[in-house]
Order: sequence, then structure tokens, then C-alpha cells
Amino acid sequence: MSVVRLHQVVALLGDFPALAGVDLSVEAGEVVLFQGANGAGKTTLLRLCAGLVAPTAGTAEVLGHDLHEQRRAVRRRVGLVGHGSGLYGDLTVSENVAFWAGLVGAGTAEVEQALHRLEVAPRLHDVAVGRLSTGQRKRTALASVVVRRPELWLLDEPHAGLDQRGRDIVDQLIREAAAAGATVLVASHELDRVGSLHPRPVTLAGGIIREADHAS
Repeated sequence: MSVVRLHQVVALLGDFPALAGVDLSVEAGEVVLFQGANGAGKTTLLRLCAGLVAPTAGTAEVLGHDLHEQRRAVRRRVGLVGHGSGLYGDLTVSENVAFWAGLVGAGTAEVEQALHRLEVAPRLHDVAVGRLSTGQRKRTALASVVVRRPELWLLDEPHAGLDQRGRDIVDQLIREAAAAGATVLVASHELDRVGSLHPRPVTLAGGIIREADHAS
């Protein structure tokens, strides 16, 4: 089943075509690595798949939803970790994860499990996110995705800001998500590290896909 189906998709940021005619098909359970220079369109492509950027032209479907008309429905079924944490700085760690948990009907026990999975120290659970270090915020953001059990994971430089242990946890989360049947799209410059996950590499340049090869 195609989780992502894009054909000649254009997306504008202001008047700039951040995506300039993208063709892409991704099947359930795949791990796909988006690679390319800064400004190539990787982040915009992830945000499009999250329902946060509207396509200007072309055919765009994610999880069976038309991104021209059903972007809100997509948002409930995906988990995005981007350059910003997506967290509320004035809420505590637990409150942030509980907010996202509530969107899918997950309870307190699942919030605790997600924080434990990311090894967020209990002493931080009642600390406002705005007071956390970069690495602690990244772990909290990842816990907010884990607790939602998304069908499509969208990870933009997921290892950035993490220590070695945190980076290893990210790798394991990606493996577990794919093994459970979820689809994972990763944008990263850390090709050697992400390559160990045996993803399908997709190269973007100038807002279009220049190369899409299945990894050997």
C-alpha cells in the first residue's frame, strides 16, 4: 500500500517554489532517507507530508488523504520531529507529552512509558520545557511522537542535539517503527549513521527529486 503518493507536486514558500515538481511513492514499512544540500526541499517535503504545507499543484496523497483538501486528517496520523521542537515552552515535559497523547486517546501510563523509552529523567518530568537543554527538548519531542504511535514518522535531522546514547535510541526507534509496519521518512546530512538503517535513499536538489534508488 502506498503511504505517500506524490506526482508533479509544487509547494510554495511565499513566492519561492520550495518543491518544484516532486514525484515520489513510498510503501508501508519503508525507511526512506532524504538527502541533499541545504535548501534542496527536504524540510518542505516532510512538512508537506505532515499536512503543514499545502501543495500548490500536482497530486498529493498521504495515508489515503488528499493533501489539497484533507490536511487536518493527515496530521492526526503522523508524527513530525522538525528543527523546532513543536513543544510548548511554558508547559512541563509531562504536560507536553500528555497533550499529544490526548489526541490519540493515550493515557498517563503511556505518557510515562514514552518518557521512559526516551530515557527522560524523572526529575525533569515536572520541569517547563523552556528550561531544558537542546538534547532534553529533543528527547521530549521524540517522546511526544512515540506516545502517538503514528503510522508515518517524519524526522528532520533527528540525531541533531543528542548525545551518543540519545542518537542510539533514535536509531532503535526507527528500526522498531518500521518492524511494526510504520513508515519512516528521515531527512539527514548524517549519511553514514542513517545508512546503517538500510534506508531507500532519495536525493533532492532544487526542489525536485534527482535520484531515487533502492538501497542494495
